[in-house]
Amino acid sequence: MTVAAKTLMRVRKKKSPKPPVLGKRLQRAFLYAAEKHAGQTRKQSAVPYLSHLMAVTSLVLEGGGDEEMAMAALLHDVVEDCGGMPRLREVDKKFGARVAKIVEGCTDSFSDPKLPWIVRKKEYIKRLKHEDAETRLVSASDKLHNVRTVITDYREEGNPSGNGLKVGARARSGTIAR
Repeated sequence: MTVAAKTLMRVRKKKSPKPPVLGKRLQRAFLYAAEKHAGQTRKQSAVPYLSHLMAVTSLVLEGGGDEEMAMAALLHDVVEDCGGMPRLREVDKKFGARVAKIVEGCTDSFSDPKLPWIVRKKEYIKRLKHEDAETRLVSASDKLHNVRTVITDYREEGNPSGNGLKVGARARSGTIAR
């Protein structure tokens, strides 16, 4: 069983028997994510990037996450893709310290241009080991959705680099999930 799956199982066991209350704050986070990622698509596809954020959010909720964890899932890429540290400060101001902490923990780059992929991922993995369970749940949900996309692309296209990632990068993405 991968580390991602183990993390999801651990958090799922701890979830309360009652479903989380999902309200206006989650709706605001959704609208914010939709605005910031407007026009973005998944690599080499016409699939709106927002669909990835929604899928990650679904996995977080299914894994026992609460509203703020779901908000962080919607916002998990907004810092590295839409503005760096100023964006993180805005997330903190608009959605609170807990959401911002999870988003920060899921971010592998705060600068533009970004460092090379392999450098960012190695540093991210080192740091992720020390993050709290909430951050690891959002990160694991992100990696799980990415892997599912890779598998779907491969099955449909027979090409492991179909959505724009290098073959090596896709192969290495499995090491992040382990």
